[in-house]
Amino acid sequence: MTRVEFIVATAIVLFVAFCMGWFANWLVHRFTRVAQSDVDQLERMSQELHEAEETRDQAITYLQQREAELSNQLSQTEAELSAAMEGLRDARHEAEELRSYLARVQQSS
Repeated sequence: MTRVEFIVATAIVLFVAFCMGWFANWLVHRFTRVAQSDVDQLERMSQELHEAEETRDQAITYLQQREAELSNQLSQTEAELSAAMEGLRDARHEAEELRSYLARVQQSS
């Protein structure tokens, strides 16, 4: 084998290896390529997820506001109940004093 034949054979082998590599690369990209419908579906799913997260955040905010309102209302109701119980206690004490006063007045007459 002469020097020229060796160079030509090496060039052919390298060219064939290059072509096989290019073809293998093309096959890999052909089979792993993402279809446009898949991209559209992923986009739609991400949009729905974003909307669901916004809805969840709004629901959490509403629940926190509602909880604060109910806690405030409960505190007010407890304060009113405490005041009513204190008033009832005072009224009972006053009624007891009046009964004892009436009993003393009836006994002295």
